[in-house]
Amino acid sequence: MSEERPNSQNKTWLDKLSTFFSDDPNDRHDLKEILREAAERNVVDSETLSTLEGALQISDMQVRDIMVPRSQMVCIKSEDSIKEFLPSVIESAHSRFPVLGEGKDEVLGVLLAKDLLPLILNEQREDFNITDILRSATFVPESKRLNILLKEFRATRNHMAIVADEFGGIAGIVTIEDVLEQIVGEIEDEHDQEDDDSFIKELDHDVRMVKALTPIEDFNHHFGTKFDDKEFDTIGGIVVQHFGRVPECDEAITIKKWRFKIVNGNARRINLMEVTPV
Repeated sequence: MSEERPNSQNKTWLDKLSTFFSDDPNDRHDLKEILREAAERNVVDSETLSTLEGALQISDMQVRDIMVPRSQMVCIKSEDSIKEFLPSVIESAHSRFPVLGEGKDEVLGVLLAKDLLPLILNEQREDFNITDILRSATFVPESKRLNILLKEFRATRNHMAIVADEFGGIAGIVTIEDVLEQIVGEIEDEHDQEDDDSFIKELDHDVRMVKALTPIEDFNHHFGTKFDDKEFDTIGGIVVQHFGRVPECDEAITIKKWRFKIVNGNARRINLMEVTPV
């Protein structure tokens, strides 16, 4: 009598994971399900699951999804003196700044704040030419995948890239921190501020990238909507309520003539949504 073969439905998560890699299918959805089952069995903790899902997800995201739009960039004009642009450097507390030439889309290079330190003590700084200390700028298209961008950042040791639109103009900037935050979550430092504008970024005329943690009051003010904030504090809470569950990436739902497409999230929460009018 032959030995009874185990039912495929009774396979452990480890069996499923082994089968997944031995068959080598091209299905990340199945892999996510296996990882979530492992988390439910306490094989991996929730933070590890979130990081693994974030690492898988960046290959589906593009630079345009996370870039800092041009309207929020802090730039320096090449003709400005140190006295003219130093207050902006200090106030923003950034470490890198695009330097513009005569044209609004002409990027001469990138200024590192640390390169200014020797000049601050130099009595002859009035004679300094900013182009003498510029670093080369890296340009990437809006459509570049984040996993490829991260690999290029690591290979070139760059921390920031200028995002070019389809016409060759400046669409915004993206940093290695922006990419890593899609994997491990928000990376806050002593200079980060809870600025309402940081919750909503304009991607196009009718397209906004919105953090799920955006307060409903701020969302209503920006979009002119009237979502109720009595039951939920954030717009993400309302979206999850309408789904009836935590939605997966690329899922979309229409609420009060607004389309919410999930761009970033994991099994426990959503992080980013693309919001467009219907």
